[in-house]
Amino acid sequence: MERTSVKKILAIHGPNLDLLGKREPQIYGYETLADINERICGEAKKLGMACDTFQSNYEGALVEKIHEALTDYDGILLNAGAYTHYSYAIRDAIAAVKKPCVEVHLSNIHAREEFRHTSVIAPVCAGQIAGFGSYSYILAVHALSELCK
Repeated sequence: MERTSVKKILAIHGPNLDLLGKREPQIYGYETLADINERICGEAKKLGMACDTFQSNYEGALVEKIHEALTDYDGILLNAGAYTHYSYAIRDAIAAVKKPCVEVHLSNIHAREEFRHTSVIAPVCAGQIAGFGSYSYILAVHALSELCK
């Protein structure tokens, strides 16, 4: 793939995020995933970046998509959902592609159940943004904009 000077980011959403707007709106809000993706890509465009989005409930599909960053993307924005807390496969995929990855969560995972306090992917991510609802994604886009310079 021939690359241009425009930085390209990939927003990846893990399990159950396809149910946003319906799933526990008191925690995750009323915006749908389509709404959030529109905001992510709109913000990326404002910052001069291109953006693709992807969602899957399957760990292997997420790993394969992360692998695409080797050749197709300059950075990754990742909400791995529950996989955040136990997927060494996703952790190893992030480490393998060696592209900046920002971990994102809608809720403050550190203020929730104990099992959500540990992220196995955090050590291989550039940073983590959590607790700002869908604005967490916008903050992550700005972080990637800086990291991809």
